[in-house]
Amino acid sequence: MLTETDQKVLASINLHAVFGALPRLAELAPEARELLAGLGAPVSLTLSVAGGDSTRLHFRRDGISATDPTTGATKARLQFRSAQHLNAVVAGTAQPIPLAGIAGLRFLASVFTPLTVLLTRYLQPSADDLADPEFADTSRMLLLDVAVSAIAVVANDDRSGRFSASHMSDGDLDITVGDALRYRLRVRDHAITRAEVTDSAPRAVFGFADLRTAGDVLAGRESALACVGDGRIALRGYIPLVDNTSRILDRVGQYLGK
Repeated sequence: MLTETDQKVLASINLHAVFGALPRLAELAPEARELLAGLGAPVSLTLSVAGGDSTRLHFRRDGISATDPTTGATKARLQFRSAQHLNAVVAGTAQPIPLAGIAGLRFLASVFTPLTVLLTRYLQPSADDLADPEFADTSRMLLLDVAVSAIAVVANDDRSGRFSASHMSDGDLDITVGDALRYRLRVRDHAITRAEVTDSAPRAVFGFADLRTAGDVLAGRESALACVGDGRIALRGYIPLVDNTSRILDRVGQYLGK
């Protein structure tokens, strides 16, 4: 089994799945909403790797969006010299290169950086953090959001992930947590994207019994196979879709554990 990680794939996960969880953080964490409340004006932030990938996030007092830009927003950019540089920044061993005016630099220092510190705390909670049931549930929901986005990255860009995706036929697969949470992945021509959840029936479902099970499996504290065996994970529908998604999810765990 392939166990080495590709730095470019890890950078894409960090860019699109980890930083991509900031809108969800703003929805779930009161501390994030407090930070956004201090914004003087909307900010559009671009994060880009030299010669490679990029993403853009839009910050307003009422939330964060990846798809809803605001006209006249302050522009700011964080530049990374390489995939390795981005990964080191996320790991806390390097600093990005800020490209912004005075207002943009103020935003980066007083809003964006504290938001990323808060996100890290939720994604890597301490035992004391997990003792708080509300914090623990928010942590698990954010980890699930990151993992679902990372499945698409790994399926499309990682060598092992592409192998699993090559065995997947077209269709929608839903990842559910009880009756409360539902995420949709769309497979087309052996590529995977996140899709909007609608009333249309998926071709397969990968269902966690509850949020604790999802969090424990994604954090590596529980075996997905064991949870399937005792019923805490239910697999329904077209099983090859679910089986190969499970394999990709195992690969995601190797990246998120870095």
